Amino acid sequence: MWQDAKALNATASGIFVLTLLACIAAGVWWVAQRPMFTLRTIRIETIGQDELKHVNHLTLRSNALGRIKGNFFTTNLDAVRQAFESVPWVRRATVRREWPDQLIVALEEHEALGTWGEDGKLLSTKGDVFTANLAEAEEDHTLPEFDGPDGSEKEVLSRYDELRTWFAPLKLVPEALSLSGRYAWTVKLNNGMSVALGREQTSTTLKERVDRLMGIYPQLVEHLQNIETIDMRYQNGLALSAAGLKIPAEGAKPKAAVKKNNVKPQH
Repeated sequence: MWQDAKALNATASGIFVLTLLACIAAGVWWVAQRPMFTLRTIRIETIGQDELKHVNHLTLRSNALGRIKGNFFTTNLDAVRQAFESVPWVRRATVRREWPDQLIVALEEHEALGTWGEDGKLLSTKGDVFTANLAEAEEDHTLPEFDGPDGSEKEVLSRYDELRTWFAPLKLVPEALSLSGRYAWTVKLNNGMSVALGREQTSTTLKERVDRLMGIYPQLVEHLQNIETIDMRYQNGLALSAAGLKIPAEGAKPKAAVKKNNVKPQH
């Protein structure tokens, strides 16, 4: 090798290049550590919202700001994003650098639609389940209650919107909606009445059952007070329970309205 001039030149060139790269890297590292690149400002913006209702400086400081490490060059933007997304009420965060010592953090806040399950969780208007202060969520209005198997959140949200539209002509509003483990639907309305709609046998099953209830409901409330439950899973009728409802004695002729509307009374 020592007799090979070309090999010696190639080796020398290689050593020179490595030394030069090491010097450049050391210089870049030295410059990056200068105090002028210490993060001095973290500016908070919003994504698609005029303002943040539940996220404030105090919650950001206690949950996110203390987890930011490094300076303008060395801080891990993905780690910063995750720190902000761990803050209660934050749905999504994006982070970018701004020369020479700032981070710009844009936040999207959850908008609570109702509660989810029995663990004190909330369901957002976009179908996300999240954990936050329930009292804060209920400041503006009472929240409807939702429940269903894991992964069914967006399906429950979509069905809720449909049921609100379907019951609107009777001025009835869903206050609770649940989807059982067997995928049977039950909705509770703002008049206190719980309606069992059952499983979707076809794409129109639930709509047909609601329409059938809508057609008979005015006659039901004319003759019955305080209807508690209605079961619409019967093909050509329904079953109900109401406070003070009495089953006619054996052999007695039921009321015409009840007979005509094929109602099956239950205590």
